[in-house]
This record gives sequence, structure tokens and C-alpha cells, in this order.
Amino acid sequence: MAFPERPTLTLRGCRIYQKALSREEQVRMLEALRRVITSAPFFSPTTRFGKQMSVKMTSAGKYGWYSDARGYRYEEKHPCGQPWPPIPEEVLNIWHGATGLDRTPDCCLINLYRDTAKMGMHQDRDEADFTWPVLSISLGDAGLFRIGNEDRGGKTESIWLESGDVLVMGGPARLLHHGIDRIRPGSSTLLPKGGRINLTCRVVD
Repeated sequence: MAFPERPTLTLRGCRIYQKALSREEQVRMLEALRRVITSAPFFSPTTRFGKQMSVKMTSAGKYGWYSDARGYRYEEKHPCGQPWPPIPEEVLNIWHGATGLDRTPDCCLINLYRDTAKMGMHQDRDEADFTWPVLSISLGDAGLFRIGNEDRGGKTESIWLESGDVLVMGGPARLLHHGIDRIRPGSSTLLPKGGRINLTCRVVD
């Protein structure tokens, strides 16, 4: 696919490419993700404080992101003990097109939001080098993305991320706090059972 040369808009340094993926491209990516999920099924992680997250997740790539009482970290194997499946080419093509990088990500975190699922404000800082960007792909129901500051607290801004949107956090925006306040059920017909899938690609090493 020919990725757009310029973002549709920029929010606090985050580049947002709205409707970057056509419906057909979204369907193909979803089919590729189904193969990943067959090998590495969704699971429900807990926070380091013992609370179960409302989001289900799995991963693809060299590493998968994981959370339990030991804290937030990357692991080389799924909880079932198997290595994570490779990141689909459909996802890597978006990464290269949006970031312009030859370097491939080490992890593609796959989050599934259903009904009232959300993701609290956080920073992506479990990686070794923050000069590499973070890329996010939205599929399915719209999610209300909130972006804040490098320090916790202060004024925030929000935008609905729709199915097919791509977001890149790099440079000064790389360590901004961000989260998903809620999803808009029924806003997309991409997922047969509804909900939102978010892919987050990161360089870990």
C-alpha cells in the first residue's frame, strides 16, 4: 500500500493519519491477526497491584508485553510457554510506511477492548531507547484517545481514533502520558462481535 506522505493532523506532536487503511486493508490485517491470535490467544493481565485489566491482550514479534505482580515488562514467550508468533507483514508495511524506518519493531502488542474496557493514562517507557517511535493502529470501534504531558497531570486533549487510523508518537511526543477513556460500541462493523483492536508496535532493545 502507498502510505500517506503527511499526517491528517498533529496533536501535541503525535502524528495522526486518519483513515490511512482502506476497508479492504483492514480486513486483510484482521485476517492476519486471527492467525496470530490462534497461536497466541488473548489473556487477561493484572497490574502490579493485583487488579485485573479490563483490556485483553496478546503480542507478536521477538517480545510480548506482560504485566503481573512482578511488574510491567517484556517477555519472550506467551503465558502458555510458546514463543510469540511473527509480526504480520501487513503490520510491518504500515510501520515502515509511517515511520520511514528500516528497523523493524521487536513487539506488536495487540489489545482487545470490549464494552466498557479502557486503558488508564500511562507512558511507554519499558523500552531501552526512547529515540525509536511508537506506532498505533486502530481497528474496529472508535476509541477516545487522551494525550497529556510527560509529567503526570496537567491539561490533556482527546480525539476519537476510528478504524483504519494510524498514530505515531515520536520525538518530543514519545514519552507523553496517554490512554483510552472509552470505546464507542457499534461505531464499526469490522469485528463480527464488535469491540476495538489496537496494535502498538515498539522497538524494545
